[in-house]
Amino acid sequence: MNELGKMMIYAGIVLTVIGCLLYFGGKFIPLGRLPGDFKWETSGFGIYFPLASSIIISILLTVLINVFFRR
Repeated sequence: MNELGKMMIYAGIVLTVIGCLLYFGGKFIPLGRLPGDFKWETSGFGIYFPLASSIIISILLTVLINVFFRR
C-alpha cells in the first residue's frame, strides 16, 4: 500500500503541474500557435494538427517521468 500511495501523490503532482501549465501557460507559451502547427480551413471544413506543440509536450512529459520514476 505504501507504493500505491506514493504513486498517487506523484500522479497528483504531475497532473497539477500540467493543469497549471495549461491554465497559465497560454499567456507565456504559445502552444497551439507554434510555427510547426498546421491548420487548413476551407468552406465548412477545417483540419488542425498541432505537430510542434505535440513534440514539445512529449519531451516535457518524458523529462518529468524520468525525474520522478528514476531509481
